[in-house]
Amino acid sequence: MIPQPTESTAIDPSALSLGHLHHTLLSLVAPRPIAFASTVDAEGRPNLSPFSYFNVFGINPPVLIFSPARSVRNLAHKDTTANVHEVPEVVINLVDMDIVEQASLASCPYPKGVNEFEKAGLQMLPSDLVKPPRVAAAPASFECAVDQIIPVGNEGGSGNLVICRVLRIHVRQDLLLPDNRINLEALRMVGRMGGNYYVNASGAALFEIEKPNEKLGIGFDNLPAALRESAYLSGAELARLANVSQIPEPDTETAARLETYVGTQQQAEAGYYPADAPTWVVGVKNLLAQSKVAEAWQWYLKHA
Repeated sequence: MIPQPTESTAIDPSALSLGHLHHTLLSLVAPRPIAFASTVDAEGRPNLSPFSYFNVFGINPPVLIFSPARSVRNLAHKDTTANVHEVPEVVINLVDMDIVEQASLASCPYPKGVNEFEKAGLQMLPSDLVKPPRVAAAPASFECAVDQIIPVGNEGGSGNLVICRVLRIHVRQDLLLPDNRINLEALRMVGRMGGNYYVNASGAALFEIEKPNEKLGIGFDNLPAALRESAYLSGAELARLANVSQIPEPDTETAARLETYVGTQQQAEAGYYPADAPTWVVGVKNLLAQSKVAEAWQWYLKHA
């Protein structure tokens, strides 16, 4: 059934304390990738700090943006912000499960001039094109020139958008497939959540959704009414069925091979689908759960 609106609570950001607003925004806008940024000051002293206000913002030219925020307590800028003003270069290292604890340790507010590589037990590697060093244990690193630094406020908690142009990318060899694409199942990335929480973006957490970029999905409005109005199918399941360029023609040979996906009464009793669900719903839900969209359509066309 098409998802229906649910009740929500409206929140005025200006009515919240900065601490409460920080918790709300960072808990809801998640998971966020982590930019483990290494910089140097005018004297060449390295600094290393993680930032979860970070993402990629273009590929031509290749641009990454991260944002160190001013201190809420004393309005001070991060050492990273001061460094990229003095030396407009940065290496953005990625954070995986192997180094996430060390990245967290490097976030401690050490005095300026303290080398967080040493504090966090991380080896420095020289970069090819920029002065800041790379994190040897990082799964990937981006050597960047800093093109712009844009402050978005002057109060505590306000950000500074550091716009970085990627000059060179380093990827750990074991993460590359034979065609030099990235092996996403081997890349054990970490995402930042709210509070003390992180997410391990690997293993069972990974799933695929076929991109509709190369074709137009028929959309919910063109689904047969029995599907669109079914109380048994979720919005996610309907979206998978609606992401085909056209409703397929019945294929009796394929449909005949699908009888093993009817399911069992034990599955119904376990709550996998309602016990009173019709046969076509049982097959469709079972097939969609196995990412067999074409087969789900054939089951529906035969049994609905």
